[in-house]
Amino acid sequence: MHLSKKAANDQVMIEYIDSLEESDKRLVPLIISPGLSETAEEYLDLLEAALPRRSIILSFRGRGKSDTPDRGYNLAEHVSDIDAVVKQTGISSFHLFSYSRGVSYALGYVERHKEHIQSLIIGDYPPEHRAMPHDWPEDYINNYLIPYNRTANIRPEAVWGIQRESTLINLDYLSLSMPVLVGRGKLPESLATDTDLDRYKKMCSDITVKEYFQSGHNLKGPEKRLFYTDVIDFLDKVN
Repeated sequence: MHLSKKAANDQVMIEYIDSLEESDKRLVPLIISPGLSETAEEYLDLLEAALPRRSIILSFRGRGKSDTPDRGYNLAEHVSDIDAVVKQTGISSFHLFSYSRGVSYALGYVERHKEHIQSLIIGDYPPEHRAMPHDWPEDYINNYLIPYNRTANIRPEAVWGIQRESTLINLDYLSLSMPVLVGRGKLPESLATDTDLDRYKKMCSDITVKEYFQSGHNLKGPEKRLFYTDVIDFLDKVN
């Protein structure tokens, strides 16, 4: 049975789900950094697929069962959410999975805590933290969150906070010595271009690339099983 817990990040409580009780402690744990509007609960299938490896999935601030502060939505604050969960669980060495905008949060964490990371998994996103345009919140809320019933996944206050506070930060200057898996879709909707892939190749000394020809940005659509299988195979080869 997985456990739903909270980690305190200053005054902000961050939800995470932990499969500790079902896990084999000989295997290096996996931390999962979800995408923009995703919650920890949306990765329970990956947690199950990764067993007996321990997985820890967080819901970033403003998402899922985590608190929604009035401010604190730039890169550094999201990185601090990961750090709070790491400290709460007491782990010192782990694999880090990231998808979509969660990639920028994961890369920001790696920049500050590289010594903890055994491997890094990157799902269809460039090596950067993006600013969001002024007209994005209304469009995103009215044409995506409300019609698809996702306002409980990410609160509108968080959407506005991300637009207001986020700044463009290129992260391709990082030197990544750990094994890295980059997964990207090959349909036009992918957010990871050929140029972005070249950027990752320059950043990484040990890189594996997996491409999904029936997917755009959404790697958890028709090829989700293949994507997750590639992730788990990659983890098993590392440790």
